[in-house]
Amino acid sequence: MMILVLPKNSSAQIIDSLSVQNLNLDIPEKAVINNVFVIGNEKTRKNIILRELNIVTGITYDWDDLLTILSADQKKIFNLQLFNSVEITPLITGEEQIEILISVDERRYFIPSIIFELADRNFSEWWTNQNRSFKRVNYGARFYHNNVGGRNEKMRVSAQFGFTQAFDVLYSLPYIDRNQKHGLTTQLSYVTNKTISVRSANNEQVFFANEEEEVMRRLFSSSLRYSYRGNFYNFNYLTLGYTNVNINEDVLVQNPNYFLHDDTKLSYFTLSYEFKHDRRNYNSYPTNGALLNFGVTKYGLLSSDDFKDWEFTAIANRYLKFNDKFHFATGLTINTFLGKRQPFTSVRGVGYSPNFVRGFELNVIDGQQTIVHKNSFRFKLLDLQYDISNISPLDGFSTFPLRLYLSGNFDQGYVNDRNAIPENRRLTNSHLFGYGPGVDLVILYDIVLRFEYSINNYNEGNFFFNFKAPF
Repeated sequence: MMILVLPKNSSAQIIDSLSVQNLNLDIPEKAVINNVFVIGNEKTRKNIILRELNIVTGITYDWDDLLTILSADQKKIFNLQLFNSVEITPLITGEEQIEILISVDERRYFIPSIIFELADRNFSEWWTNQNRSFKRVNYGARFYHNNVGGRNEKMRVSAQFGFTQAFDVLYSLPYIDRNQKHGLTTQLSYVTNKTISVRSANNEQVFFANEEEEVMRRLFSSSLRYSYRGNFYNFNYLTLGYTNVNINEDVLVQNPNYFLHDDTKLSYFTLSYEFKHDRRNYNSYPTNGALLNFGVTKYGLLSSDDFKDWEFTAIANRYLKFNDKFHFATGLTINTFLGKRQPFTSVRGVGYSPNFVRGFELNVIDGQQTIVHKNSFRFKLLDLQYDISNISPLDGFSTFPLRLYLSGNFDQGYVNDRNAIPENRRLTNSHLFGYGPGVDLVILYDIVLRFEYSINNYNEGNFFFNFKAPF
C-alpha cells in the first residue's frame, strides 16, 4: 500500500505506509473519502472495479481501519483476474480529507491458444500407466475473451481433436442488473471418444477401443446457471442442466453395468444449488483466507430420466499466513451419493479431479462416499517480477511474475464403496494417506506448476508433476 501526500504547496511525496511515522508526516487519525478515481482501465468499465470496494465516499474512517479495508479491496479487484497488477493509493488532500486512486494494469483479454494437453487424469497417469503414449494427447484451438464488453463477461470457444474430440461454447454474464448482484452463464458441449474407460480394476482405469476404431461414446451436455452475489464474499448458484450420453454396444459387453440398464443411451436433467463463501487472498494460489463450498444436485427431474439420485458436496479450506515467507494450507472435502450404485459416467471417489490423495495419483478409488483431507506447509523461496515490455509484442504481457515455494505435504482420505467390488478392495473402505516434499511454481496468468515426491501408506513412492494448485 502506498500513500500519496499532497501538502499545501502541491509538492507530492510517495511513501511506504510502514514508514509514515519515521518521516513525521502529518497522517490523520481519521479521514473522509471525497472521491474515488480509477486509471488504467482502458477496456474494463469503472463500475466493475467499484463493485469490489467496501468503502463509501462521505464516510469518516479510522485511518488504520481504512488501510485494512483498502488492502482487502485491492485483493478482491485482483481476483477478478482482469489485471496484471492493482494498486490502491490514498491521496491526502487536506486535514482529514483524502481521495482514493485505483491504478490497474489490464491483462490481454482476447487470448487465442493452442490446445496440446494430456487426455488422462494427471501427468503421472499418462507417464506411467499409459506408457507416455502420444495417442492420448488432445490438440486443437481455444479462444478466450475474458472481458467482452468491459463488464467481466467471459466467452470461450473450443475445438479439440485427438484422443477426445470436443466442441465447447461458454458465455458468462456476471451481472445482468444495475445493482450487480445477478448473473447468467450458458454452456454447450459435444464430446466423442474412440477409447474410453469402461470400468476400474485393481484400482486403475480399464480402457477399451474396438478393432474397427468406432466411436465408443458421444456426450452432449448443456446448462444454464443463475448466480446471485449478495455481498463481496458470498456467491449462490442455481444450475439447470441436461446430459445425453450414447455408447457403442461393445461397451456393454465390457461392462454390463456401465449405465445400470441394458440400453446404450443415458439421458437426464439435473438441478443443482451451490453456495460459496470465498475470502482467499489469491484465487489461483491462496496463501491466506478461507473457502467454504456447499452443493446439492438432483439427478433426474422427469419421470422419463434414466438416472435418478442425489449428490452432496462440502469443501472447507483454510489458508494461514504466518509471515511473508511461511503459510499453511489445509482443506477438507466430503462427497456423497445417496444411491448405492451410479452409472459409470457419474462415478466419484479419489483420483478424479479435484479429489486426490498424494501418493495415489496412479490410482482411482471408486465409491459412493469420499472424504479427503489435504495439508501443505509452504515456504516462499522466490518472489520476482520481470519487466518484459521491451520484448513482448502484445499488450497485457508487460510483466512476468515468478513465485517459487517449497512445500511439505500430507494428505489422507477414505472412500466407502457400498458394492465392495472384489478387484478394487485393496484401496476402498480403508484409510489412505500420503506425504512428501514438493516445489510449487506460480508464473504468468496464474499458471501453477507442481513438482512433488510422495510416499503412500503402502510405502510406494514416486515423483509426480501437476499443473494446478492442490486446493
